[in-house]
Amino acid sequence: MKQQGAILWLTGLSGAGKTTIAVAVAEELQKRNYPTELLDGDIVRTHLSQGLGFSKQDRDINVRRIGFVANLLSRNGIIAIASAISPYRQVREELKQTTHNFIEIYIDAPLAVCEARDVKGLYAKAKAGEIKNFTGISDPYEAPINPDIICQTDKFTVEECVNQVLQYLERQGLIFNC
Repeated sequence: MKQQGAILWLTGLSGAGKTTIAVAVAEELQKRNYPTELLDGDIVRTHLSQGLGFSKQDRDINVRRIGFVANLLSRNGIIAIASAISPYRQVREELKQTTHNFIEIYIDAPLAVCEARDVKGLYAKAKAGEIKNFTGISDPYEAPINPDIICQTDKFTVEECVNQVLQYLERQGLIFNC
């Protein structure tokens, strides 16, 4: 039987823990011999979406590009893990409708926690007006209304969040407990 692919779409504010959770989930799936690819928002912007800014239109294009690649991977039996802020609900909903096995994972942390985790000082720069269209400060983040999984990274450890994702995948029959 061919391995089913899936798209694990991690969305949340900058500093919420998307990349940390995505990397840990990918590592665990790879240990279990599941074909996995990680599409991190920052890396994708460097290679696939170079030249795009942070306007709503550019952000939507970026998210659609990530979704397109994730869908290609997924339909070929790979578990694609997309880690991107993807601030606008409508585009995430569009991806849910046009892809297969799309699992929306809301990486939830309060803004104050995200700001405290911000080693690059981006939130401070955004508040000072040095960075325009910064999600959560001068640009909106539309939290998912009904995500498949909510990982509250201010209340649970990385390991607990990873286990939450893996247990969901097991319940859906996308992976099997080893």
